[in-house]
Amino acid sequence: MIKKVLIANRGEIAVRVIRACHELGLGTVAVYSDVDRTALHVRRADEAYGIGPAPAGDSYLRGDRIIDAALASGADAIHPGYGFLAERADFAQAVCDAGLIFVGPPPAAIAAMGDKLAARARMLAAGVPIIPGTERPVTDDEAIAMAGAVGFPLLIKPSAGGGGKGMHRVGEPAGLPAAIAAARREAGKAFGDDTLYLERLIEGARHVEIQVLADSHGNAIHLFERDCSVQRRHQKLIEEAPSPALTPELRAAMGEAALKAVRAVGYQNAGTVEFLLDEDGSFYFMEMNTRVQVEHPVTEQISGV
Repeated sequence: MIKKVLIANRGEIAVRVIRACHELGLGTVAVYSDVDRTALHVRRADEAYGIGPAPAGDSYLRGDRIIDAALASGADAIHPGYGFLAERADFAQAVCDAGLIFVGPPPAAIAAMGDKLAARARMLAAGVPIIPGTERPVTDDEAIAMAGAVGFPLLIKPSAGGGGKGMHRVGEPAGLPAAIAAARREAGKAFGDDTLYLERLIEGARHVEIQVLADSHGNAIHLFERDCSVQRRHQKLIEEAPSPALTPELRAAMGEAALKAVRAVGYQNAGTVEFLLDEDGSFYFMEMNTRVQVEHPVTEQISGV
């Protein structure tokens, strides 16, 4: 039984998790960097532990200090929130190895969905539609040779990371060499991994994400969709729920596809499965965010969950 939770985060998400814990009658432990000593999440928690100087690399990204604080406080579980260590399979594993509960997906599920090529392979095997593209990493020469089969316009995408970093649109063969070089350079710098693959660009598509929840007994549900098609530089600006583009039939089909994705990796806890929705009603798996999202309050407003 969980009686006390340490929240390995700060700011808005830490405050929200603390509130949820208190509603469940659970004790809460905050962590803080030197500069956050009097922050709201520290004041709202039942107890708090300092974990280092202001730079995140010396505090909120120090998984060892966070686990030490959890053990010192007598916490049973650690909730990572979003950002920082939330999608780090090694941190989730370290939490489990310390005899604590990680309030999130199993480490193996985080790892499976963190590599976009591995995730595509899992989804294809599970019967979830994926965007046409290459199914393995490509060298520069292979990318040029295989681009025609993928079709133009296409995207050169890093297998690691997200947020549009290292992703390049290519409209014709002549643009491939420069775009490949730039994508590889940016991916290596941002993620420490310059593995690339190709994916067809579906122009005019909407970006629709399905909120999922799964427990440790094999039960999974979805809480409908959020339409996040309004973006700038691959960053979401507006989340709209329900999506104005979905019929009841399409909503049911996308929801079931999201649950197939959940089952394919043994997922637990909150997560989001992201799809591209083509103008003809076809939809394709993009990626899965293996954490609670910034956008979850939109789902709370339409579902009450």
